[in-house]
Amino acid sequence: MPSRRSVLSAIPTLGLACALALTGCGGGEEDHTAGHVASVSSSANEGPYAGREIADGQPRPDFVLTDQDGAEFAFAQETAGTPTLLFFGYANCPDICPTTMADVALALKSVPDEVAAQTQVVFATTDPARDTPEFLGNYLARFDQGLPNRFVGLTGSQAAVEAAQSAAGVPLAESNGEMHATSLLLFGADDVARVMFSAGDTSAEIAQDLELIATS
Repeated sequence: MPSRRSVLSAIPTLGLACALALTGCGGGEEDHTAGHVASVSSSANEGPYAGREIADGQPRPDFVLTDQDGAEFAFAQETAGTPTLLFFGYANCPDICPTTMADVALALKSVPDEVAAQTQVVFATTDPARDTPEFLGNYLARFDQGLPNRFVGLTGSQAAVEAAQSAAGVPLAESNGEMHATSLLLFGADDVARVMFSAGDTSAEIAQDLELIATS
């Protein structure tokens, strides 16, 4: 079985969506649960990151959705120049999404205060029919308590949500948003994501790369 610390090598910027192809459930380490997308894996990681290195980098995507306050949120402009974790999921998810948000929260609590203060976390829904701004706000408040920045929840029309996924280079969610990519992208101050995480990566691994990205 390939190591979960693997290089996303020889994949062009727009190739993330192709690499993260939709799959059904399975019993392997990378097929965590029904209704989710299997993670990318290849050779052992030779780069500086604990997560999966994105060989050519992924530019910070430009999309507009609505945040938990009901305000327009232009992702590229609102997060420009700051370390940013971007995840697509849905609030009614029973496993991967809450686990990922909990790991992010633990990571932010373990890094130096100045790193946590720089970092933004954005959770964009794949299930806009159920994930209203208020519902997302209540959901994310379970995870960001005690952190310097609250987690931003984004929703919108189905078309806008799909456009956001395409802009971020992840495959479009299916089954009313319940089958979605598990990739957690980490963008740096240079507005490029050079590392990503997926289900099974730990809060310690996220913290290690957050500190590396924030201080580089």
